[in-house]
Amino acid sequence: MRANTIAVFVVLVLVSAVRVEAQGSLDAARDLYASAEYDSALTMLDGLLSGSERPREEQRSIELYRVLCFVATGREADATGAIEAFISRNLLYRPSNDLPPRVRSTFDEARKRLLPAAVQTSYQGAKAAYDFKDYASAERGFAEVLAVLADADLAALAAQSPLSDLRMLATGFHELSVKALAPPAPVAVAPPPPVAVQPPPAPMAAKIYSADDSNVVPPIAVNQRIPSFPGPIRSAHSGVIQVIIDHSGAVESAFMVTPINPQYDRLALSAARNWQYRPAKVDGVPVKFAKVIQVSIVPSP
Repeated sequence: MRANTIAVFVVLVLVSAVRVEAQGSLDAARDLYASAEYDSALTMLDGLLSGSERPREEQRSIELYRVLCFVATGREADATGAIEAFISRNLLYRPSNDLPPRVRSTFDEARKRLLPAAVQTSYQGAKAAYDFKDYASAERGFAEVLAVLADADLAALAAQSPLSDLRMLATGFHELSVKALAPPAPVAVAPPPPVAVQPPPAPMAAKIYSADDSNVVPPIAVNQRIPSFPGPIRSAHSGVIQVIIDHSGAVESAFMVTPINPQYDRLALSAARNWQYRPAKVDGVPVKFAKVIQVSIVPSP
């Protein structure tokens, strides 16, 4: 009986030692990688990722060493997937010259491919925070959107619609978020302004107004036909389209804020670009307007 107890104790001690070794540390994983023990390094790195939350820089280093281990062991698909997941969480990260040229090249190609869609998703998150009056999160989110749109890998696309419109919207909402975070200015009693003859209204600056602006008369739909869903509808779906309506009432650009499905999204956006409105106005002058349209798809009775 005593021998059995001792044997069980020894097994428990060995299991505990194996767990500690499996958890390891980033420095230990680096040493394994430097010793070309890539599978052991990868096992240790996976254990670090599944452990407790770590500082952002350490988390990045763990993920980057996983990519290097995948490349070193010829697991190209895993390396590409890890790089894409890394970019989606670190939109502003650019690979350093310390990484092997092949890894840097894969990073650069993935950034150019993923950033256009990722920055739109980031904008949607910041706009949701703004709508919930979480102005601190909204300010950080819109600042990140503007920083990504200024990235050299997006320079050409950011100068064209829809990303150019996204930049204008993000700039406006970022300013509103900063203003909402600032303490209210002290109320000062000022003398009444002198009466002056107002000049005729001049064309408005290229600002995009929205329903959040109290001084704008919203556009009126002349043609806003939402296409039918192609095929049978088995369950209800809802989505959101945002269109930029120009000074003439035509749709300048359109994109899905909340997608429904790829096939219908393409159909809806194609129809949206042909919608027509009486333009929004401020003080009688036509202005650009960002209009949000809710789309609901319900099963036929």
